[in-house]
Amino acid sequence: MSKFEDLLARKGALLADGATGTNLFEMGLLSGDAPELWNVDEQEKIRALHQSFVDAGSDIILTNTFGCNRHRLKLHKAEGRVKELNVAGVELAKEVAATVDREVLIGGSIGPTGELFQPLGALSYEEGVVAFREQIEGLVEGGADILWAETMSAIEEMKAVAEAAKDFDLPLVITASFDTAGKTMMGLAPRGLGDLQSDFACTPVAIGSNCGVGASDLLAAIMEITEAYPDAIVVAKANCGIPQIRGDEVVYTGTPELMAKYTHMALDAGARIIGGCCGTSPVHLAAMRNALDAHSDRQRPTLDEVLSEIGPLVSPPNKAADAARAESEAAGSAGRRRGRRRG
Repeated sequence: MSKFEDLLARKGALLADGATGTNLFEMGLLSGDAPELWNVDEQEKIRALHQSFVDAGSDIILTNTFGCNRHRLKLHKAEGRVKELNVAGVELAKEVAATVDREVLIGGSIGPTGELFQPLGALSYEEGVVAFREQIEGLVEGGADILWAETMSAIEEMKAVAEAAKDFDLPLVITASFDTAGKTMMGLAPRGLGDLQSDFACTPVAIGSNCGVGASDLLAAIMEITEAYPDAIVVAKANCGIPQIRGDEVVYTGTPELMAKYTHMALDAGARIIGGCCGTSPVHLAAMRNALDAHSDRQRPTLDEVLSEIGPLVSPPNKAADAARAESEAAGSAGRRRGRRRG
């Protein structure tokens, strides 16, 4: 049994951390900068971010390595520093975890490559696997406890992560961002992520959702997963309320009270790892810790109850588009059966 599974079995539910990017912007990170370079250049600020989450009660903190793969780092002429920056990111998190007398696990954050996979783009599946394996080697060398793939959208990319992770003796978590009418940008529905579990080369120990748009949208996504797969270990890591554009800034509207309500609802919906994404500060996270510790099981919420307590969906399912897509697929299937081709 991994450290992750052992801690989850003992505690029942775990609190992950809050936002990385939006909190680093508050510390001086500029738009367009690579936060991963701060693992070497601004180590005290990264330690301070992790410490704020640990002090707020996180059981799991994610490394500052979201974009730490060769394809994202090449935008900053740092593609040759993949191993260095990943190792440094894990070591900083471990230093902070060691400052408390309770167990805090380190999730090695793995974000998308930033490239489109073939046939939509130029990146081949094999190249994706190589890039993720290179990053994972650094995370493992640094001493991560969990491989944590997040904000995924494309099936091929998720499969490439699992293919790269299969040779390492660490549990894999995969979360997707369902931000386009209830699906990922590439059209995967929440239930579809559950359906994929048996197709991965390395079966994830947990699946779920992070980021996206509002907290209500994320709750709707995990409710779809837990309804179809009630035995799955599910992660809910929502943005802090709803993002709003104010001048040249994106502001998240969620209060600590709202994020505490979200925590209760996520637990009642079947999630067992709760955290926050964009906009979630240590203050929000402390309220979520209190909610998790005080939680007593209630009835599974309905979507109407989520909307009443947390707020409206920002990106509601597009039923008309789904119907059109289904009709098109049915017509295409019928055409293939009749031996017809387009164009």
